[in-house]
Amino acid sequence: MSTAHIPGDLWWHVYPLGAVGAPIRERHGADAAGEVVHRLDRLTPWIERAADLGLTGIQLGPVFASSTHGYDTTDHDAVDPRLGDRADLERLFARAHDLGLRVMLDGVFNHVGARHPLFRRALAEGPGSDAARLFRIDWSAPGGPRAATFEGHDALVALNHDEPAVADLVAGVMTRWLDAGADAWRLDAAYAVPPEFWARVLPRVRDAHPDVTVIGEVIHGDYVDLVARSGLDGVTQYELWKAIWSSLVDRNLFELAWALDRHTGFVEHFRPMTFVGNHDVTRIASTVGDRGAVLALAVLMTVGGSPSLYYGDEDAFRGVKEERIGGDDAVRPALPDSPAELSGLGAWMVETTRVLVGMRRRHPWLADARTEVVETLNERLVYRSVGVGPDAGRSITVELDLTAGEGSVRITGEGESLTV
Repeated sequence: MSTAHIPGDLWWHVYPLGAVGAPIRERHGADAAGEVVHRLDRLTPWIERAADLGLTGIQLGPVFASSTHGYDTTDHDAVDPRLGDRADLERLFARAHDLGLRVMLDGVFNHVGARHPLFRRALAEGPGSDAARLFRIDWSAPGGPRAATFEGHDALVALNHDEPAVADLVAGVMTRWLDAGADAWRLDAAYAVPPEFWARVLPRVRDAHPDVTVIGEVIHGDYVDLVARSGLDGVTQYELWKAIWSSLVDRNLFELAWALDRHTGFVEHFRPMTFVGNHDVTRIASTVGDRGAVLALAVLMTVGGSPSLYYGDEDAFRGVKEERIGGDDAVRPALPDSPAELSGLGAWMVETTRVLVGMRRRHPWLADARTEVVETLNERLVYRSVGVGPDAGRSITVELDLTAGEGSVRITGEGESLTV
C-alpha cells in the first residue's frame, strides 16, 4: 500500500459535542424535543486558531445523530441536532478549506446505537428480514432476541460485517460525506472489525475519492499486518503514546527508546497517527505535569507520523478520565466562544506549540522519517530522525534530558537550534 498521496498532516482533534457545550446524557428544552440547535459555528474561532498555530487539518469527533456521546449513531447521514444541521457542517468544511485545513470525520462503523431505525426494524420484522441481516442477533436467546454488542455495551449493537449490505451501507456513507466536503476518515474501533471488511469497502471509497486519508483506531495488536490486510492508510499509535507518558512518569527513557525502535518499524510500512492526548485518555498535562507536556509534544513533533493534537492540550488543559458514567466529561470540556476568552494561564503552552509546530512545518520530510536511537540512559535519551527517499541525508538530533530540573529538549540540525 502506498501513502504517497497523503500530505504530512498535523491534526487538531476536537470532540464537538463537548467543545460546544451540547448535553451528552440529559437533554432539556429544544434538545429534549429533538429540535436543531445551531452550536457547530462555535468551533469556527477555534479552527481559525488551529490554522494560526500552523496545523493543517481538523479531526472532528462524532458529528452524526446519536443518542448520547456520539458513538451510538442513529443516523449516519444526518448531523446531530444538538450540533446543528447539514448546512452548519458544510459551512465548517468551507471555512476549514478556506484556511487551508483538511477535515477528518469520525466514522462509527463497527456498531450502531440500539435506537438506530435499522436495528429497531430488525427486531420488529424478525430473522428473515433484510434489516436483520445487518446485525448478529441470537433469536433464540433466553428472554428474547439478543444482539452482539461492542465490548458488552447493550446500547452499542454490532454490525454483521460478513453481510454485503453492511459494506454497501458503510461505503455509501463514507463516499457521500466526502462528496459533501470531508477529506479524511477516522474509523472508530477499527480493531473490532475484520480487516477484510475494510479491504472490501475502501477501494470503493477511493474510486470516487482517491486522495482520501483513512486512519483506523487500533489500540493493540499487529499494526503492520492489520494495515496490510485492511488497506488503511494508518492507525492510531497507542504504543508510542503509552511509552511517552510512561517514560516521563517513571523517569525511564529506555521504554521510550524501545518504542521509538518499534515506531520506525511501523513508519517503514505506513504513516501512523501519533498523539499524546485524545478524547479517551487522561490529559497529558495531568499525567506528566506542564513541563512533561512540553517534552511529550516535542517528541511527537520530531518523529515520523501524522501528529494529532487534542483540543485544549495546546493550552495545557488538565482533565482526568475516570471509569464511571460521565467519566469522560473532564477530558471533553466545553470551550468558551473564542480563544480570547481563555484565562491566559495556558498562553505559554500555546506559544510553545506554535514553535514546535513551526519547526515541524519547516521539515515536512519528518512525516516519513526513521528514528535512530543514539544514546539511552534512564534520564537521558538522544535520537536522530533521518529522511528517506529524496530526503535521504536530512536529519535532526533530539536530546531529551531529565537530569536537571523538570527536563529539557534540544533539537538541532537542518538549520535548527531549538531548546524547549
